[in-house]
Amino acid sequence: MLTIQFNGTPIHVGSLDAAPFKDLLADYSTCKKVIMVDENTHDCCLEYLLTAFPSLEDAEVMLLPAGEENKALEVCYQVWSAMLEYQINRNDLVINLGGGVVTDLGGFIASVYKRGIDFIHIPTSLMGMVDAAIGGKNGVDLNGLKNIIGTITQPKAVFVDAGFLETLPPEEIFNGYAEMLKHALILDNSYWNQLKSLNSEEELIQIQHVIRSIELKKQVVEADPTEKGLRKLLNFGHTLGHALESYFLSKKPIAHGHAVALGMIGESYISYKRGVLSQDAYREIEQCIIRIFPMLEIPEEAIETLIELMRNDKKNERNALNFVLLNAIGSAQVNAEILPSEVGEALLHLSLLAQHGN
Repeated sequence: MLTIQFNGTPIHVGSLDAAPFKDLLADYSTCKKVIMVDENTHDCCLEYLLTAFPSLEDAEVMLLPAGEENKALEVCYQVWSAMLEYQINRNDLVINLGGGVVTDLGGFIASVYKRGIDFIHIPTSLMGMVDAAIGGKNGVDLNGLKNIIGTITQPKAVFVDAGFLETLPPEEIFNGYAEMLKHALILDNSYWNQLKSLNSEEELIQIQHVIRSIELKKQVVEADPTEKGLRKLLNFGHTLGHALESYFLSKKPIAHGHAVALGMIGESYISYKRGVLSQDAYREIEQCIIRIFPMLEIPEEAIETLIELMRNDKKNERNALNFVLLNAIGSAQVNAEILPSEVGEALLHLSLLAQHGN
């Protein structure tokens, strides 16, 4: 069992049976517990939790609808109403059992209910373990825009048990891989060299890779917990990627990791065209990502819509489009002001990659 202290929050990496989870539950022995799940974790993970930890047998189970499209205030209202009905109070505990949508949504619900009640995360997806459940960000989408409403509130603890990854289909493993690649590209060239040649789900879920991503995110977040500067590095691939995710949500939705992977190509391409990233480094990044993730054709008429979606990104200042750009593999810069024409060129390049691949 490895415990990483992260901004005062312990992240326990190892089997939940061997973790101090039972001890934490004992601290809330006289309190009510709420377990947040979606359809997937309800079917695949909840029974284990209830069977292995009898103190949870009386917990209220809140079933959240699965999918990014359900990370909405309407769902929050329903859960808050149910929590009131069950008389959940400020000294009670919320347990978020699921992937990034569950931890984002459950963390937000708990962080504002009665001005905040304690919550913990048990991420069950690779993306949740290496990124979404780590760092204290909680949020919901608004009008199709990602995480526009949210809080930065740390959970009481995070329990990372790689055994839950056995419940995931391969595409979900590769969605987490996108965030791992992001950590490597912005911070650690040697980690990139380890990750870029991995092919199978079994190779990707090795615990040392999960731990390295947590360590890299810890390094950034502890230096800038409220995202005033350095923490913006973690948004590499996300400005463009979130716009693509929002755009395709009402058409043929794409997974968050897939969108981030496309965003990393696009933002690396802008870095290369600006002359801050070498052509060789850009080609290496492009070839790694297209080997794993399918490219998407982007209609030319969609480019203006996508740029408008990017204008609503939380990181923008003074109405400028602010991006994270790569200086080299393992080094990045924040707050780079990008012209709409540069974004358009990057989107056209992504579309050409799709056409070439097809």
